[in-house]
Amino acid sequence: MSTKSKKGFTIIEVVLVLAIAGLIFLMVFIALPALQRSQRNTQRADDMSRILTAVNSYQSNNNGKTPFTKGNNNNYTVAPTFVVRYIDETCKLKQDGSEYTDCGDQFTDPDGTIYNIAVSGTGGSYTLASAGRNAIDHIFHVAVNAGCGDEGTTKAGTGERQIAILYQMEGGAVACNDNH
Repeated sequence: MSTKSKKGFTIIEVVLVLAIAGLIFLMVFIALPALQRSQRNTQRADDMSRILTAVNSYQSNNNGKTPFTKGNNNNYTVAPTFVVRYIDETCKLKQDGSEYTDCGDQFTDPDGTIYNIAVSGTGGSYTLASAGRNAIDHIFHVAVNAGCGDEGTTKAGTGERQIAILYQMEGGAVACNDNH
């Protein structure tokens, strides 16, 4: 008498494989948004370094002056040509030197929003509060005569050539970078 053996998987084996595959997919879908947020914040930190490099270049070409000028009311403004000439290097002057043309991509956040640069503080301590703020504002907050302090703050610097840049990152953290 011969017995036939059936080939195949038992229901327990199939359920076990499906459960393991489901756990793997779940872990990937949980980790993926955090990984993407981390990549976007890394790009923002790189953009902050790009601004500092541009400031150093501007200072080298302009006898140590920063591109942030003090107006009559003691408020600082960003030099109009700074972003065009030092950050968006694809722009070209017209032959008569009057205005810029042929500009490429604008200086944008990884989510596609155009960055703004604003002088938000001078000397002493400036704070970019992160408590309860999860939305980024797409503004590089510049503090003149300042260096980076604790999370989201600046401290007094050594002169108007020293600047600190703060940026509200995705997830509420505040990044700071200075040029000294």
